[in-house]
Amino acid sequence: MSEERFGEFVLVRRHGHVAELVLDRPGAMNAVSTDMARSVASACAALAADRDARVVVVTSSHERAFCVGADLKERNSFSDADLVRQRPVARGAYTGVLELPMPTIAAVHGFALGGGFELALSCDLIVADRTAVLGLPEVSVGVIPGGGGTQLLPRRVGAARAAELIFTARRVEAPEALELGLVDQLVEAGRDRDEALSLAARIAGNSPVGLRAAKRALRLGQGLGLRAGLEVEDAAWRAVAFSGDRAEGVAAFNEKRKPQWPGE
Repeated sequence: MSEERFGEFVLVRRHGHVAELVLDRPGAMNAVSTDMARSVASACAALAADRDARVVVVTSSHERAFCVGADLKERNSFSDADLVRQRPVARGAYTGVLELPMPTIAAVHGFALGGGFELALSCDLIVADRTAVLGLPEVSVGVIPGGGGTQLLPRRVGAARAAELIFTARRVEAPEALELGLVDQLVEAGRDRDEALSLAARIAGNSPVGLRAAKRALRLGQGLGLRAGLEVEDAAWRAVAFSGDRAEGVAAFNEKRKPQWPGE
């Protein structure tokens, strides 16, 4: 297993074809400061360009929190001009995760609030343990979810449910989070990282070309009518139909062996 640090607060560990992006600001429960946002964006840019990374798992080094959202202590010192300057930096962290071209999984325990929950929502799948507490409390401090929450949450749970959660600013504990669809898998306390990495390893056994194309079709097709969505799917199919991965997958199936994906 290799490791690479991006700034002071983000670590990327390699587990074969699975990359683990570790939020590593334990002294502040992973509150997203300007420096941390830059680090997340930088790590995501490196991962997006890495053809060897087939799946990314976002984890936390803090035992009681995934991420508690924006660093409000830092924000309290900002002038209006500072806040304007910081906005694209903050957005870069969330869009960095959201736009990763490979499947992404968030491993959530403890608090995942505000921007912390939005980082998880930016992933394709969320594995949470029974200590997880999720929510978008922004309206309780005079702002709105600004890391994608108003757009990503309704895509998960529907417009009315998202409105209730955002307008009340309430925190949702793990069992209800699973019931509402805020998370996709609920595991025993302390098992979120292991289970997410295990799921990632299973996914990473599949064609990297196929995985990226499937994610692209899923993302681009959201919100489209059926006819337009099927055109998105067809374009993604054409992108993989003549790939080396497709040729290897068919050959391996017929030869009853494990594929050795060329990844192109």
